[in-house]
Amino acid sequence: MTSGNLPTLGVVLAGGLARRMGGGDKALRILGNRTILEHVVARIRPQCDEILISANGDPSRFAAFGLAVVADDLATFPGPLAGILAALDWCAENRPAFDWVLSTATDCPFLPDDLVPRLHAARASENAQLAAAASGGQLHHVIGLWRVDLRHELRHALVVEDLRRIRRWTARYRLATACWPTTPRDPFFNVNTAEDLTEAERLNAVPWAFPHRMPPSQSGNCRGVAPPLQPL
Repeated sequence: MTSGNLPTLGVVLAGGLARRMGGGDKALRILGNRTILEHVVARIRPQCDEILISANGDPSRFAAFGLAVVADDLATFPGPLAGILAALDWCAENRPAFDWVLSTATDCPFLPDDLVPRLHAARASENAQLAAAASGGQLHHVIGLWRVDLRHELRHALVVEDLRRIRRWTARYRLATACWPTTPRDPFFNVNTAEDLTEAERLNAVPWAFPHRMPPSQSGNCRGVAPPLQPL
C-alpha cells in the first residue's frame, strides 16, 4: 500500500456480464495473456491493504485469484450499489480497523497507480464523505472511496427507497473528485464491447500509452466535470 494512506479495502465489482461480447463473465475475458480481472487486481493491489471480489453466482470461478468473493445479500440484485454495500458490510465485520473501501469496475484494465492516494487526498482536502475519479469531463462514480460507516444509510436507500443509481446516492453527501487527463489515453478506458476489447489489446501492447503516474501539472484539472446532482 502507498505510504501515508489510511487502511483501505479494495473491492472489484465483477458482476458484469459480457452481453455485448457473446456472454459470460466480463472479468474473465482475456486481454494480452491475462484476464481483465487480473489487470485490475494488479493495478490496485499495491494501493490497497486487502482486495475482495464482488460477484454473485458460483464463487469457485474466481478461485485462482486467491481472494475472498462476496455476494450481494439483496434479492433484487440492484446493480453496483449492492456490491458496494456487500463490501462495506464485509469490511465492518472482518476488518473493523478499516474506515474506507475503494470500489472499481472490473472492466477498467488500465487504472492509474496513484488512484487510492489521490482519492484520499481529494476527500481529505474537501472533508468529504465520498470521493470519485474523473477524466475527460466525466465522473466515474463506480470508481471511488466509500466510508464504511455509511453502510446502514446505503442499505436503507436500496431496500426501503428502491434506489439504484449511484449518482443519486452520492448526491446526498459531500463528494470530492480527483481528476486524471485523457492524454495520451484515458486511464479509465473500459471494455464493454468486442471493439473495446480489440482497442484494449492495441493499447496494452504499447507500454507508454498509460503512464503509471500522471504529471502533477495535469492530474488535478477537474474543469469540465459535471457537478454532482442535487438530492431529489
